[in-house]
Amino acid sequence: MQAHALAGLGLCLLLGCQPTSEQATDPAASSAASQAADSKQLNQALERIERNARARPREHLAELARLQGQTAPGSEERLHVLGLRGELAGMSIDRTTLEQVASELEQWPNARTAPAAKVVAATAWARFNRDRGDLREAVKLLRQAPAGGVAALPLLLQLRYQQLRSFAESDAGNLDAASVAIDQAMKLAERSGQAWRKALVLADVANLMARTQQFERAKQGIEEAVRVAESDPSPDLLTLNQVQTARAIVYTQLDDLTTARQSFEKALEYSTKAGAPGVIALNLGNLADFYLRQRQFARALELASQALPMAREARQLSAESVSLHNSGIAKIALKRVEEGKQEVRQSITMDEQQGAISIAADGWAELGQYLEEAGDWAGAIDALHRHRVLIDSVLREDARKTVLEQQERYDADQRAKEIQLLNRDNSLKAEQIRARDLQLKLWAALGGCIVLSAALLGMAYQRIRRTNQALATSNESLKIQSERDPLTGLANRRHFQAAIKRLAAKGGLSGTVFLIDIDHFKRVNDQHGHAAGDSVLIEVARRLRAALREDDLVVRWGGEEFLIVVETRDPATAQHLAQRLLDLIAQPAIQHGSLRVPVTASIGFGSFPLAPNELSVDWERAIDLVDTVMYMAKAHGRNRAYGIERMDVNDEAGLQALSTRMEAAWHEGQVGMSVLQGPPGESRL
Repeated sequence: MQAHALAGLGLCLLLGCQPTSEQATDPAASSAASQAADSKQLNQALERIERNARARPREHLAELARLQGQTAPGSEERLHVLGLRGELAGMSIDRTTLEQVASELEQWPNARTAPAAKVVAATAWARFNRDRGDLREAVKLLRQAPAGGVAALPLLLQLRYQQLRSFAESDAGNLDAASVAIDQAMKLAERSGQAWRKALVLADVANLMARTQQFERAKQGIEEAVRVAESDPSPDLLTLNQVQTARAIVYTQLDDLTTARQSFEKALEYSTKAGAPGVIALNLGNLADFYLRQRQFARALELASQALPMAREARQLSAESVSLHNSGIAKIALKRVEEGKQEVRQSITMDEQQGAISIAADGWAELGQYLEEAGDWAGAIDALHRHRVLIDSVLREDARKTVLEQQERYDADQRAKEIQLLNRDNSLKAEQIRARDLQLKLWAALGGCIVLSAALLGMAYQRIRRTNQALATSNESLKIQSERDPLTGLANRRHFQAAIKRLAAKGGLSGTVFLIDIDHFKRVNDQHGHAAGDSVLIEVARRLRAALREDDLVVRWGGEEFLIVVETRDPATAQHLAQRLLDLIAQPAIQHGSLRVPVTASIGFGSFPLAPNELSVDWERAIDLVDTVMYMAKAHGRNRAYGIERMDVNDEAGLQALSTRMEAAWHEGQVGMSVLQGPPGESRL
């Protein structure tokens, strides 16, 4: 072929050939060819960045800013650049860059693609919120994206949206919604024709199958993902790393720990070859966490110690926080308690500074568990109390958002009804005007007009009356819905705020308060998935209702906690009820499909006003007190109830001082307590 081309060129030169005028002077063709070449180069650069983004996301942000300057405002090319730049900013928890990207997307100059630009902005913010632990906000942002805007996205941006939605919905326990999103992502990955994208989506599918207990399909899916990743004509190490990490997670869920460990180690091998310190740190963190679960604490500490400097080098705050946490937990287990406590507290502070409050709350809970095992009762109670404070703040924020959302829906319904009533009122006025015109024109038919007007007024009155009744019914229905927990059907905190006024009418609470926390609930979600966790919550709620009277107040207090308020103050009755609750929750094990999930609970309770001096306390103080003794029940082994029988104090100041040292005061005899043991159940998780 090359010889023929050269011969042709030589003949042309011999004959004095000149390029045609059309070839020499067609600027449009030259410009189109140049644009096509530029577009191809841009796409190649974006794919390269996307493939390597996990290695050093912050460094790629600068390159993307440069590429953005080479694209036209409102163009599809700029939309692609901003989409990837927003994702990396979210991944890096870089709020400043994310706000810049979102601002440009919100003010998109091209009206035709403006809805798609808004979806890209929402996706970037959702990534940011998911990576800092606010799943609720991430899911909300993705769900609120208009369907038309999602459909208008270019294929690769739509694929990233569906992948992120699948992650967020799955992590939040919404497995049906996650399945719909991952199905869409799979179709888009097939259309992309890129093996590495298909491999990553297949890995996500397998993970979801494992979470929904479809173990055989999970195995098949993850092995297919490995095969597709390795068959890529130009396989990159970070894609292979992601697929092997997903394989390890799937096999951990399948309880095949040997295969899981091998995959974690392969993932580490790939990231080491790629020279990606941030990914290496995450892989080492995964392995450290794996060995912690196997209670091989020395090995876990070794890996966490290797991960920490790499995470700091890569400025991966999340990896640094995980490394510190794992290192601290391992040290506590190895009896280096004070050193370990300091590292875990530092990790939690980092999470709080990033706004990852849910992750920080989990950190306090795990710290409390390991301090309990190490015999540091005071530290365990303090950590569990801090966990409770953070969880309360998360729940209050969730409740506030829920109430605001419900209020917005209620206000919208109210406005619609008011407009409807106004239209009817205008129609009525028009009828009255027409009636007066008829009176002037048809004086002889005055009597008939009066009757007709009265009839119209009567009909209008009846319609307005029926509308008002329907509005009142709708408002009452909205009120009931806003005061019920949708999962368990129990009252929620909003209902509690109104109901407690009856039991604390004179400023002090009169009755007995029980605070119940399901033991090791996080393990249920981690090992069996959020659907199993939901089954546990629903069944525990049913058992609580079965133990109580209709006029007793039963509240889902938040997460895995329940609050009960009964009017009786008799100590013997309170102890009997606490024992009954322990027994009912623990036996039998809760059924979830073919699984039997053993469950126990820790309970704190107390009757108010406080004996022996009949000290009156408000309901917030009462809940704080039973919360404290509930954590004492947890710290002393779980599956038990601690109840306050008396507190030797005369005023609020004395109560405050005693409540801060409840355990010591109990041993000193200043606090009287009853301790009840739950029944022996089936083997724990």
